[in-house]
Amino acid sequence: MRIFDPHIHMTSRTTDDYKAMHAAGVRALVEPAFWLGQPRTSPASFFDYFDSLLGWEPFRAAQYGIAHHCTLALNPKEANDPRCMPVLGALPRYLVKDGVVAVGEIGYDSMTAAEDTALAAQLQLAADHELPALVHTPHRDKLAGLRRTLDVVRESALPVERVLIDHLNETTVKEAKDSGAWLGFSVYPDTKMDEARMVEVLRAHGPEKVLVNSAADWGNSDPLKTRRVADLMLASGFTDDDVDQVLWRNPVAFYGLSGRLRLDTHAPESATHEGNSILRGGE
Repeated sequence: MRIFDPHIHMTSRTTDDYKAMHAAGVRALVEPAFWLGQPRTSPASFFDYFDSLLGWEPFRAAQYGIAHHCTLALNPKEANDPRCMPVLGALPRYLVKDGVVAVGEIGYDSMTAAEDTALAAQLQLAADHELPALVHTPHRDKLAGLRRTLDVVRESALPVERVLIDHLNETTVKEAKDSGAWLGFSVYPDTKMDEARMVEVLRAHGPEKVLVNSAADWGNSDPLKTRRVADLMLASGFTDDDVDQVLWRNPVAFYGLSGRLRLDTHAPESATHEGNSILRGGE
């Protein structure tokens, strides 16, 4: 079984997670830029973070046979902090990097005017750089947030067919599907979706343009949720081909819109040795 986790925050995870993910079948992932859990106090802290997503984290993933890509953006939560807004002006120099396969996470957190501005600006950046966009739907008022998101997308230069609407659930999936967007579901302990609900959504709406992710981060989360969904799909009567479509071919198709997807997970011997010496030096 091959798995592509299209939304996971590996900067928050350990090397043990990389090992376990590889053993479970994960061979590729996308790490979206997100809120680190406390406010950043200057744009410079974003740039260090972006550099890590483009350099250190792909190197770390390669040691465990996993191809790492990222999406970069000013995330919705921090769009409300005036100290962070200069990030929008600096994003173009990052969006040209080979490892960047979309603009994201963008979208809404509290549905403020500042979030409107940041979302519209970053959809334009995605269009300008011929990249797709990963859009976060809010944790609260999800249906209202989805509708507001789709309104802004339709007013933008980016076609809705190049947008992945993430963190969907049973209340939002139909309208998102009817819009023509790609459909993202986060399977996460305690909040968002669980495996059983995800399988029922797939049964009701089909596997077309559906991406399932773990969204694992610094909170109570599980980087093996993609594999748990795959196993339950098989136990529930879905075919191996259905699983491959949802857990591999769909994320490859969406992020492949960037023209930058690289799925060769072989790490050169020298890189492995260098990585081992770096890790030993830090012990």
